[in-house]
Amino acid sequence: MNLQLRPALVSFVALSVITGLAYPFVITGLSRLVFPRQAGGSLIVKEGQVIGSEWIGQSFTSSKDFWGRPSATVDANGKPLPYNAANSGGSNLAPSNPDLHKAVTERIAALRAADPDTTGPVPVDLVTASGSGLDPHISPAAAAFQVHRVAKARGLDEAKVRDLVTAHIESPQLGVLGEARVNVVKLNLALAALPPQ
Repeated sequence: MNLQLRPALVSFVALSVITGLAYPFVITGLSRLVFPRQAGGSLIVKEGQVIGSEWIGQSFTSSKDFWGRPSATVDANGKPLPYNAANSGGSNLAPSNPDLHKAVTERIAALRAADPDTTGPVPVDLVTASGSGLDPHISPAAAAFQVHRVAKARGLDEAKVRDLVTAHIESPQLGVLGEARVNVVKLNLALAALPPQ
């Protein structure tokens, strides 16, 4: 028995040190050396203060701002807490679930009420949550759908807001991975920096 126990314990300790300490230390060190901003969380800093991350959405509800995807994240007690990075996850509701249908219908109604003049189809990413509940991106179509409301609420020329959206469209990664997208946090920061008319 001792002949088998000692090699097992030595292997356990050695693998724990290699995979639990050495490997994470080396990878973290390399990532901070090669990609310091990304390894630090891709933080967005404004006037010396961290206001968010490029990879975690924020809840915008003012008609003067672009709205992101709905977030299904909750707090520790199970109450809705949009974009809670400590408890990410989707709603896990099937397309046939009546609760999902009700939530989507309510979101469509809220979008229509916020901008009755925009009558086109509502982009799906404005009414459905992402799998993580943290997605900071929307499709260019979802951003374009909101241009009229935002321009009107801010008293800006609609063409100027549309140009701002176009300037914030990010291409697919490496030109082929994923789809074109717009980071809502970055777009709203650029919008807030526009001088009023």
